[in-house]
Amino acid sequence: MNVTEAFASYERVRHRLPRPTSGGSCKRLPNLDALADEMDVFLLDAFGVLNIGDTAIAGVPERVATLQKAGKRVMIVSNAAGFPHANLMEKYKRLGYNFAPEDVITSRKATLHALHHAPPVKWGLMATESLGRGDIEPFDMTYLAEDAAAYAAAEAFVLLGSAVWTETRQTLLEASLKAHPRPVYVGNPDIVAPREGGFSIEPGYFAHRLADQTDVELQFFGKPFGNIFDLAFSQLGLVERNRVVMVGDSLHTDILGGQSAGLKTALIADYGFFSGHDLQGPIETSGIQPDYILQQP
Repeated sequence: MNVTEAFASYERVRHRLPRPTSGGSCKRLPNLDALADEMDVFLLDAFGVLNIGDTAIAGVPERVATLQKAGKRVMIVSNAAGFPHANLMEKYKRLGYNFAPEDVITSRKATLHALHHAPPVKWGLMATESLGRGDIEPFDMTYLAEDAAAYAAAEAFVLLGSAVWTETRQTLLEASLKAHPRPVYVGNPDIVAPREGGFSIEPGYFAHRLADQTDVELQFFGKPFGNIFDLAFSQLGLVERNRVVMVGDSLHTDILGGQSAGLKTALIADYGFFSGHDLQGPIETSGIQPDYILQQP
């Protein structure tokens, strides 16, 4: 999937996303340093802001460290549902970042928060089994593969990671939900994510297909939905939201989500979703206008 196709995919599902609550001025600035005097809290997406795949974006670890030393609260707010929290902490340390565990807020955390408050059921799980059961041990979850009986036995489904998901598995899930509609918790609303070699297909892509083909009840966790920002603010406490900025590379997740939460927003131009592509056209088409456009993180 290329940028044009990915953007069109997000536009097609706008009826399931929050509506833009405000229009920013799209003020162009060089990088995060230019916001240091205006913002007290920086909420940073991961892919396209801190890293591309397993590679840190040049200069960003140093800029983040400078903000932290200046007394700014810097948190990750990411739709990274596929990886156990401990794995992410190791990754960010390896990339040169120093975040406290409580300052890494993910859609996985938002999903698990909801699961802990939901009645105990048998879950069918979209995830990569080789990554282990970190964070999900308390739940009765069965990894979904090619066994139709596992789909039939599930009382609800949770979609955390799609790295090993296949069209065969998608067909089995659709058929099971058509025969017997059950709740589906979507742990990552992203349709795509930027990697070193292009875009990966994420759980949101498969979730929206389910919604189009079945009578399923989808519950999304992560940007642009408010539950992930509620978790972030449970750590932040009382802060002035006009001094908090959501920084990301995607209009439909980072910027829309930040606006819906009442925050300032900054879109990254040179990395991530729109790397090498025009921004003005997508901003005008979507009507999602960030407060700032940063050439680099």
